[in-house]
Amino acid sequence: MQSSSKSQAFFLTVLLLLLLLLLLPLLSESQLISSESRTLLEIQKHLQYPPILRSWSNRTNFCYLPSSPSFKILCFNGHVTELTVTGNRTVKLPGRYSSDSLFTVLTKLSNLKTLSLVSLGISGPLPTKIIRLSSSLQSLNLSSNFISGKIPKEISSLKNLRSLVLANNLFNGSVPDLRGLSNLQELNLGGNKLGPEVLPSLASNLITVSLKNNSFGSKIPEQIKKLSKLQNLDLSSNKFTGSIPRFLFSLPSLQNLSLAQNLLSGSLPNSSLCSSKLRILDVSRNLLTGKLPSCFFSKKQTVLFTFNCLSIKGSPSAKYQRPVTFCENEAKQAVAAVKSDTKDQERKKEDTGIELGLVIGIIIGVVLVSAVLAGLILFRMRKSKSKEELFEANNVDKEVRSNTTRSTTSKTVPDPRRVPQTMRSAVIGLSPYRVFSLEELEEATNNFDAANLCGEQLYKGCLREGIAVTVRCIKLKQKNSTQNLAQQMEVLSKLRHMHLVSVLGHCIGTYQDHHPYAGSTIFIVQEYISNGSLRDYLIDWRKKEVLKWPQRMSIAIGVARGIQFLHTGVAPGIFGNNLEIENVLLDETLTVKLSGYTIPLPSKIGAESPSNDDGEKEDVYQFGVILLQIITGKVLAAASSELGSLKLQLENSLRDEPSVLRSLADPCVRGTYAYESLRTTVEFAINCLCEDQRNRPSIEDVVWNLQYTIQVQQGWTSSGNLGIGGSEM
Repeated sequence: MQSSSKSQAFFLTVLLLLLLLLLLPLLSESQLISSESRTLLEIQKHLQYPPILRSWSNRTNFCYLPSSPSFKILCFNGHVTELTVTGNRTVKLPGRYSSDSLFTVLTKLSNLKTLSLVSLGISGPLPTKIIRLSSSLQSLNLSSNFISGKIPKEISSLKNLRSLVLANNLFNGSVPDLRGLSNLQELNLGGNKLGPEVLPSLASNLITVSLKNNSFGSKIPEQIKKLSKLQNLDLSSNKFTGSIPRFLFSLPSLQNLSLAQNLLSGSLPNSSLCSSKLRILDVSRNLLTGKLPSCFFSKKQTVLFTFNCLSIKGSPSAKYQRPVTFCENEAKQAVAAVKSDTKDQERKKEDTGIELGLVIGIIIGVVLVSAVLAGLILFRMRKSKSKEELFEANNVDKEVRSNTTRSTTSKTVPDPRRVPQTMRSAVIGLSPYRVFSLEELEEATNNFDAANLCGEQLYKGCLREGIAVTVRCIKLKQKNSTQNLAQQMEVLSKLRHMHLVSVLGHCIGTYQDHHPYAGSTIFIVQEYISNGSLRDYLIDWRKKEVLKWPQRMSIAIGVARGIQFLHTGVAPGIFGNNLEIENVLLDETLTVKLSGYTIPLPSKIGAESPSNDDGEKEDVYQFGVILLQIITGKVLAAASSELGSLKLQLENSLRDEPSVLRSLADPCVRGTYAYESLRTTVEFAINCLCEDQRNRPSIEDVVWNLQYTIQVQQGWTSSGNLGIGGSEM
């Protein structure tokens, strides 16, 4: 028995040794060299310890960290080959954490194949040292940060790149020549400020290209026809003009094409489109005219063509088309604008050339005059033998130097045309955003006296400068350091818009336990609007008489644009806002100022942001409620049975005689509206109130439709129809 157990133990020992020998190479491959471990810790520091990296330390074995959709590290032969980090930062990193220093550290990872740093608050220009990144880099994703300036031309030196994603940053100007990236298959530069120059020269092997949400203008360039492998092309939300080129439908591999929300005009190419291999085509929100190609009604293709001027009478989609004259006029203006921009650019070049010529001429003139003067002075010095002449020459020289000094000094006087940023802020009617002290706010609100309470945790006050403000007090549920809070408050400074009660500044205060605002409290200082709310105007018959149809449409689009700014004007968007009629304030000029909207605060550091789909559609629904009240003049609760009944009446009136719909509109607007303007506004309000939120329009559709309705109204008014008691269309 003993000999048998010994042989078994020996056999197990040998087996373990063999396994160890087999695993040893694998273990050595997954163990980072010490220099790259230190580099990762430096990256952690430069990214200012985002929550997903906060647990890293000197003892961390980076190659064995668990992967997730937002984090991944891969190692091979002791080197990092992939680094993927996705955060949820909505503000820039502090200035000392610049992109330049971050990329200096990243260049130490010499074997990187994939680098993805998304939504981490990286700011500043993309440095030219990007050329020093790993020569084996195949994928670079820096999307949803705050990287600004031009895309450096050095990026085309990363020859092995297959995917380049720089979407949702602050890049501007032209895009460098990318033809040198012969392996590039994916290019995403969407959501920047690139343009207005034409598209860059692109790599020939591209499969996916997205340049949406930029400022590219003029016609769609013919260079795209060379991209024979292109499958997905998104040029939406730019300023492209002219007709849609036929070659787009002849690309052999193209499957998905989006040209939505541009200024494209003319008719769709019938034969080319019907023979195309496209699966999805989006040409909505352009200026297209003519008839639809017959293949649009086949099941082989999904085609979106709403909000053009197409001839589709008898189709259910006809109501989503505009008059042909509208598209023709807009197309002419778009072409004229492009020509004007081109002339301006040429004029600037000419002016630059003239200025350069003048500068060169002046320099040459100064040099020649100086040479002549120097020659004369030397001649005099040689000819003169008396000390008096020498003394006189010295005096002349001193005088020249004195005049030169005075001239130089005069050039340092500030140019009155250069207005500092603080003064520019004052020009638009708002004082510069600043951080207030707690003492200032206590003084402004009389120590938060209950007599100044004008809403839930909202106080009216007056600053020392005499500016009337409201101060919103928000107690944070979770304790946070003042430093962390201050770094995440930058988003508040962006909440300034014509149709928002704008934020003037903030204060972070800490009170003792016995105080009503004990713990960390954020005080938001906003402008004060004294002229009342839309609700006040609708319940007071004297004020209500002021709101004729044009004024009501102006208020409606003001509300829509305020919501649009909250959704798209800040990153990430602000959704699920308190959009009630009481919170639609009107200033002395009846300009809308939305109050009560959601203030994004770091109540929980590192918390994941919820889905915004529900919040966006809920905001559109609330807008529909406001729009219904604007039309009818009735103040309704969002969840009331009266709202449902009124919606049903309006819906039925659209299928009845025009007089039925007119009878449901507020009597105060009688004689001041075009019937078509009223009808389309009612129709769109009903769409916003759709029970199935998937069928509600986006806020961009809301703004577009209201603009169309206002144009219809303006056309009617310019024909001389406006007037109390006047006729209605």
